[in-house]
Amino acid sequence: MSKKAKKIIKIVVISIVTLAITICFGGYMMFHNEIKTLHSIEKLDDYPFYMMEYHGDYGLDEFLEQGGASSDSELVSFVVKRLMKGLPIEINIPSLGCSTFTAVTPENEYLFGRNFDLSYSPAMMVRTKPEKGYESVSMVNLGFIGYGKDKLPDNFFNSITTLAGPYAPLDGMNEKGLSVGVLLIPTEETNQTTNKVDITTTTAIRMILDTCATVEEAVDLLSQYDMHSSANSCYHFQIADANGTSVVVEYINNEMKLVEPKQAYQAATNFLLTPGDYDFGHGQDRYNTLMTTLDKKQGVLSEKEAMNLLKAVSQQPHKTKDGSISATQWSVVYNNTKRTATVSMGMDYQHTYEIKLFE
Repeated sequence: MSKKAKKIIKIVVISIVTLAITICFGGYMMFHNEIKTLHSIEKLDDYPFYMMEYHGDYGLDEFLEQGGASSDSELVSFVVKRLMKGLPIEINIPSLGCSTFTAVTPENEYLFGRNFDLSYSPAMMVRTKPEKGYESVSMVNLGFIGYGKDKLPDNFFNSITTLAGPYAPLDGMNEKGLSVGVLLIPTEETNQTTNKVDITTTTAIRMILDTCATVEEAVDLLSQYDMHSSANSCYHFQIADANGTSVVVEYINNEMKLVEPKQAYQAATNFLLTPGDYDFGHGQDRYNTLMTTLDKKQGVLSEKEAMNLLKAVSQQPHKTKDGSISATQWSVVYNNTKRTATVSMGMDYQHTYEIKLFE
């Protein structure tokens, strides 16, 4: 081979290597936040239960500026374009039961308790730190975004779909000590049409955690948008803050209603609490257990007692109307004062995980 030919080959090889490095570097620069996010995933429990820290901007402002979403399918379209870079994804929110309550510890720390009841649900606590919002942690049912026993985010490729996590929260707490949880009401879905920007059940939680420090701010925020519930059903939210304030926000005939507690504590399950519509739905037995215990203790519970109360209203595996098997998937005690979350997965109350918002 002539020197000239060798020189040409050398130039070609160097050019190819340089191009490959440039492409890899460019790809990393374009997706470095996503890569960093996926590498942050940590498996805490074999149920399973994961932690993930989302790095970068997930486009909430952009979501609202383009009109929000009036359905899960519209939300999926935005998530696919903005977070998944075109990779397909489904967000399916089925009917779900749940229980929530507020209490105060003997040390005057405000608690928010939450049971999430559904069919088998691998879970992930997603930590977000938006540049223009509050840091928060929120619980995501990975089953809503395509995971299950046959697919879990245990390797880089399978974990990609978890990038949709910020738009699928079901309960959570932010750095200001504001907690929120959503609970199903088995009645006609909410579809407000007053020409305001549209939001869905989970995006409402995302917005509350990112931008609200108090219950008053959260209620004001929700009043500025048209709510569209998921799963062809209706939901209500219980919201509590670090000042000890609590409220249940309901939607009746597409009008937002507020249910404020008559005492220093409050509870909710899966029926309406608005006067005139009381007892519509189910979960009255769990509600009675919650309120009887809270009444007896005058709303004062230690964190351990709060978790024990969640255990008392947990649901053992049972068959639902659609034939699926439902049970309590996770229990969380949020301490709005200390900004911590204690999590029990799959009703294993002997083993809990404490997550600190600030570490």
